[in-house]
Amino acid sequence: MTRLARMPAIGIAAALIAAASLVAALPRPASAQNPEHAAEPANPATKPKPHRPIVKPAPAGQNAAPAQSAPAANPTGIAAAANGREPDLAFGAFQRGYYLTAFAVATRRASGQGDAKAMTLLGELYANGLGVPKDDAKAAEWYKFAADRGEREAMFALAMFRLNGRAGPRDRDASAKWLAAAAKLGEPAAAYDLALLYLEGQLFPQDFGRAGELLRIAADAGNPEAQYALGTLYKEGRGVTKDLHEAARLWSLAALADNSDAQVEYAIAMYNGTGVDKNEQAAAALFRRAATRGSAIAQDRLAHILASGRGAPANPVEATKWHLVSKAHGETDLVLDDFVNKLDPETRAAGEKAAKSWVDALKPPRS
Repeated sequence: MTRLARMPAIGIAAALIAAASLVAALPRPASAQNPEHAAEPANPATKPKPHRPIVKPAPAGQNAAPAQSAPAANPTGIAAAANGREPDLAFGAFQRGYYLTAFAVATRRASGQGDAKAMTLLGELYANGLGVPKDDAKAAEWYKFAADRGEREAMFALAMFRLNGRAGPRDRDASAKWLAAAAKLGEPAAAYDLALLYLEGQLFPQDFGRAGELLRIAADAGNPEAQYALGTLYKEGRGVTKDLHEAARLWSLAALADNSDAQVEYAIAMYNGTGVDKNEQAAAALFRRAATRGSAIAQDRLAHILASGRGAPANPVEATKWHLVSKAHGETDLVLDDFVNKLDPETRAAGEKAAKSWVDALKPPRS
């Protein structure tokens, strides 16, 4: 029986780089030379995470008391709601792109009421230059005011500032401290990034169990990177009890959020019936989805399926196309090389033509 399998993983590590946020460095799905023998996972590769908005609306009437003096107020005269609880007008304006209004309302609420959510919003506006000149020092100041009042999103923002050297020198120890504080309060992004530190084993002793706990917080909050990573731990039994069903479940959630790594892992599980009902057709469709989004591993798997006709109708032209595209990404597959070399010249040429635009797009631009 043909199987798309993987050999035992060689380990997990995490690396942090100076970017808009931490980056995830977790094992990616392995490349395979044929559907029956998949290689070990490639070395962890850094992948920038998209910007994650820091601010969220504050529950009405739940403003924290000031802990220390805040920057000067700039009252706007906007009236409170009739019931005495002012709606979060600042966040609403921010969401709609009315940054000057958001700044004015947030300043009044932060300075006059000690509203930690408003302070975090002010930090976000200064950090990104939205409605006001970009000013890392002021952003850090507002984030610090909010963090001192227990605002977990501000703690996470400060962690990113310390990691990336904004408003001061880079300080990974301080970054880790703020991440830990935010994660303790249930901030999903901080929990995920702190989990990477425990996987990395540099700032903290390597601890897969603690990493699993933190990934669970982020995964339950809907973080697809955390769902993929936690699924990998369940597959390998690292820090958690090995559970292929839970691994597949987590990958399926991350796959729905278009996490390509999770799509590949879940497709492999479905193709083999590992931890989930066997469904070669659904697996082939998911491989295709990840392949069209640039996953070289999915492209390689899809080429095997199209070459063999298992999961989708055999199509040597498409098999050739996806093999060449995967190869252009750096994947090595001797079995598919032999398959393509044995095709008649006309079929092979058609596959090469179909792959050309994809391969050309991967070439560096001419200077």
